[in-house]
Amino acid sequence: MVGAEDQDSPVVELPAGTLRGRTEGGVAVFKGVPYAEPPVGDLRWRPARPHPGWSGTRDATAHGPSAPQMFMEGGDPVLGGHGFPPFDEDCLTLNVWTPSADTAGRPVLVWIHGGGFVSGSGSMPHYSGETFARNGDLVVVTINYRIGPLGYLAFGSDAEAEPANFWLTDQVAALRWVRENIAEFGGDPGNITVAGQSGGAVSTAALAGHPEARTLFRRAILQSPPFGLHIPTRAESAERTAVYQEILGAKGIEDMRAVPWPRLIEAGGELFGRTMRWGYWPTPFLPVIDEATLARHPVETLLEGAGSDIDVLIGWTREEANFGFGLDERYAAATRDQVVERAADTFGDRAAEAYTAYESTRPGARPVDVLMDLISDELFRVPSVELAERRAAQGRPVWVYQFDFPTPAHDGRLGAAHCLELPFTFNNFDQWSHAPFLEGIRPGVRDGLASAMHQAWISFIRTGDPNHPALPAWERYDGQSRTTMRFDSVTKATEDLAGDSRRLHSSARD
Repeated sequence: MVGAEDQDSPVVELPAGTLRGRTEGGVAVFKGVPYAEPPVGDLRWRPARPHPGWSGTRDATAHGPSAPQMFMEGGDPVLGGHGFPPFDEDCLTLNVWTPSADTAGRPVLVWIHGGGFVSGSGSMPHYSGETFARNGDLVVVTINYRIGPLGYLAFGSDAEAEPANFWLTDQVAALRWVRENIAEFGGDPGNITVAGQSGGAVSTAALAGHPEARTLFRRAILQSPPFGLHIPTRAESAERTAVYQEILGAKGIEDMRAVPWPRLIEAGGELFGRTMRWGYWPTPFLPVIDEATLARHPVETLLEGAGSDIDVLIGWTREEANFGFGLDERYAAATRDQVVERAADTFGDRAAEAYTAYESTRPGARPVDVLMDLISDELFRVPSVELAERRAAQGRPVWVYQFDFPTPAHDGRLGAAHCLELPFTFNNFDQWSHAPFLEGIRPGVRDGLASAMHQAWISFIRTGDPNHPALPAWERYDGQSRTTMRFDSVTKATEDLAGDSRRLHSSARD
């Protein structure tokens, strides 16, 4: 079962082979562990397959390559980068942090990174499981999976039984690996929480509705899920695949399997340009509704069947959209007429009325502020709170939060932007030193908020309830109080925090 040659080089014996890890920060770490066969050659754009294993002792002290993705030298002005070389198609690996590879049966956290379905990696230092493992006595797993064109292009027709979501087959394979192997790392395979942010939160919900995966975990943490996205059918997605193939100059999937992956990523960048719309978050690659892996919109999977029994913690940041638009001068110059025209997509002939409603919530609001709130509501806040409403009406457990703490970076233009809660929930600011959006935050305020959030996440992972002594009482969301935990320099439970947005968008559908 478990062995240890010495304290600094823990060894674990698995059915697939032996692993030698390393002790870091007081916890045992096993990196770059393959959980599925490399999806290369003829296996490109095919469902994940079990890894055949290895002989001898495999070194597990270095992360595996990240999934192929676009990369900006010098980083970006918000995160400073979200996915770093090396990149390779042979990317289906995971990483494990554990206080000890023993028989303790600890709760398990499986983290799925976000990145707009085109970037990110479970191997990034941002997502190190060290703090959760050490502070919560948890076993933590982070995964790499196929993203961009290699993970999200769909082929064939709606009538076909083959999976369209190759990324999801990767994640199911990783969860299966966790269920079968995590006991050897000191984890409890019957007490698994899956958590993710943004695209990773969509993944978490999708897993809750997958025929196999929904039986493999009992809790879900959904950080900033963009549930307002339209999830296309395979037929709808085929139109975008055809555009991509045109860009690539390929006639079909066999031609595409012969194209080096850097050219596939380059063509994905061109698809960005062709699919962007003013006032909308760019998403050239999306999950796909199919019969084999994702039968309905991911948000619906948490309301019906086995997914409805999963404990859910869900929330968003107050200014989600500022992440993508707040530093863009083209949006800073937006006019009222432009924003009203954009709002008409949702509110029709009541768009001007909706503009006024948004404007009234922010004294001195500019058109760009109204647009940011509109996008944040449509994509994140309103569909998340509506999920909470529906689960509460069913008597299903759900806890809701809003992250309100603004960053002073970039003269405050980001506010409490998308992704800003991540270093607080992981409580590992030393791993985010390259991220510009954290500049200027005072450590005293920062550290108190991070401790409160981090401990709440640990409590939820361990017990299904986020309450802990250093946090104000956090009641489950229900249709009367609509309790929402407001995380800020002063954290407090607030009733119906998203009520204005919820009522405004509900009226648009009446």
